[in-house]
Amino acid sequence: MKTKLFALAAFGALIAGPALAREVGGVACATPQPVRCDGEACIAALADLGNATDAKTGRKFFLDYPCDLKPGEKVTFILNLHGAGSVGNWQRHYFPASDYVQKYRLVVATPTAATTSPVRRWDGTADDAYLQNISDFVFDAFGKANIRSMWLAGHSQGGFTSRRIVCSDYFRGKVDGWLSLSGGRIGQAPFVKQFGPPKPDGSPPDPRPAGATPLSADTPPACDFSHIFEVGQWEIESLPATSTWADKYRCGPRIRAKDIVDAKPGHVWDYARAGYKVWGMKARPGTAEVYDYPKCRDGRVVADVVRMDKGHTEGLEPNVTEALIKKIVAAPGGKAQSGGT
Repeated sequence: MKTKLFALAAFGALIAGPALAREVGGVACATPQPVRCDGEACIAALADLGNATDAKTGRKFFLDYPCDLKPGEKVTFILNLHGAGSVGNWQRHYFPASDYVQKYRLVVATPTAATTSPVRRWDGTADDAYLQNISDFVFDAFGKANIRSMWLAGHSQGGFTSRRIVCSDYFRGKVDGWLSLSGGRIGQAPFVKQFGPPKPDGSPPDPRPAGATPLSADTPPACDFSHIFEVGQWEIESLPATSTWADKYRCGPRIRAKDIVDAKPGHVWDYARAGYKVWGMKARPGTAEVYDYPKCRDGRVVADVVRMDKGHTEGLEPNVTEALIKKIVAAPGGKAQSGGT
């Protein structure tokens, strides 16, 4: 009889669906995570804006965290921002840090910009308070003392937005690092002249006029944080052999680290416009070159990662994603724990 009851219980667990482990801030943690997908199956999922709600604005966002989180356990908080023309759940799969919340004890918040004209994009007036609200939610729900470090991660215009806000009054005392995913480098790696989505017939876009790229002035940010730049090979003219950010922290000369090899593709790509190599192909396996600037002052992390034979919109592969997260969690933190003002 006991054997039958055990078998029935096991069967019930199998058919019950995702297991709810706990709630933090009213957001249930589920295994597997909600609204996860691969390839073309993600197209329908992009309409879902999240499993959490900012109480002050009513706007949704995704919140992923370890379901077995213990009271007082320290976590790394990543605010993950999509690029122009995108949405939160695409970004959640483009840079799938949420795949690693359990292993690396991450809290990942992935929001969606409000402005939709001419394309969806981040705007200071429309979104800055929302991003601050989400950050406050994480600090309150998980405990500011438990936020070992906070990073901004942003793809394309989300990267430019991260750079715009990183030294703002609100974020400068909280953010320990900025991961730019094809969203600008401190000490520029200039985009190629025909950077951008292809024309409707699939041909390359017209060349950009000189100085038309974001951050063309490239004034270094006026606060302290670690900086990792990731980009596809075909997006930029070349990667500089030096870094003004590494110079700031008196890092050692650049070192070529071991390549990252991925046998599996990323989760997503630009389904409607794949084919122009600068913009991006369908997600594929690949190899990434890694350049580290060692022995930086205060232990700061400064690094460049170039995904070879990749364009702007090919989702990050699992090994390169994990390598970036390893750098994030290895970097110094503590701003939020120190008060975060």
